[in-house]
Amino acid sequence: MDMAKNPFTHALATGDKQVGLWVTLSSAFVAEITAPAGYDWALIDMEHSPNDYMSVLGQLQAFAASTTTAIVRPEWNDPVIVKRLLDLGVPGLLFPMIQTVEEAQKAIAATRYPPNGMRGVSGSTRANKFGRVTDYLARVEAETTVLLQLETAAAVGRAVEIGTLDGVSGIFFGPADIAADIGHLGQPMHPDVWALIRPAAQALIAKGVPVGTLVMNPEFAAELLNEGFTFVACASDSGLLAKASDAALAAVKQKLA
Repeated sequence: MDMAKNPFTHALATGDKQVGLWVTLSSAFVAEITAPAGYDWALIDMEHSPNDYMSVLGQLQAFAASTTTAIVRPEWNDPVIVKRLLDLGVPGLLFPMIQTVEEAQKAIAATRYPPNGMRGVSGSTRANKFGRVTDYLARVEAETTVLLQLETAAAVGRAVEIGTLDGVSGIFFGPADIAADIGHLGQPMHPDVWALIRPAAQALIAKGVPVGTLVMNPEFAAELLNEGFTFVACASDSGLLAKASDAALAAVKQKLA
């Protein structure tokens, strides 16, 4: 059995616009609700959600039946966490809070087997269909999406240096943490935040490096994609549920006599 291609990895490499959804509710049932919507990619978040390995597994299984590629953000740039997620069959990873070239190299190495990295070898995992995928070891590095998240002004200043490292599939800008870092806590849409992100993004795009982000505004998401961003998440499952819940209640109350 041959390893299947990762459509998200190849879409980034060819510059195909990819619209994403942030998945935070830590539920395979919720993932199954969102999977048929048709997003190109979904981010299962372990950093700011109560996910564990088993809840991630259930969500991967839900998305596997759809055309959406589900990638995972681990809680930290830790090779043990990365090893376990890759063995679970995670098709891609978004590494949080990458500050330096050295941290980026550590993240990349965690996704690769020796001699190219430090990932431990297991012969029978969900990732290789329990030993049935005969070319897994040879092809997994080329198929795995490796995204690095820049979340401070200092990291954004190193964007090209980090983004052009071998093994990086794309650079993700975190506007909420960048905002906090430059004195605008809670204001990810502040003009100063995007005055930092946009030039760095264009410098990466000029180097052929895919760039992405998360914004909770579909119109702005489309604007960024039209500017050359390759992968942008435009909403979160929890945010959509909260807004819809509030809107339904408000709609009824407004019509009460």
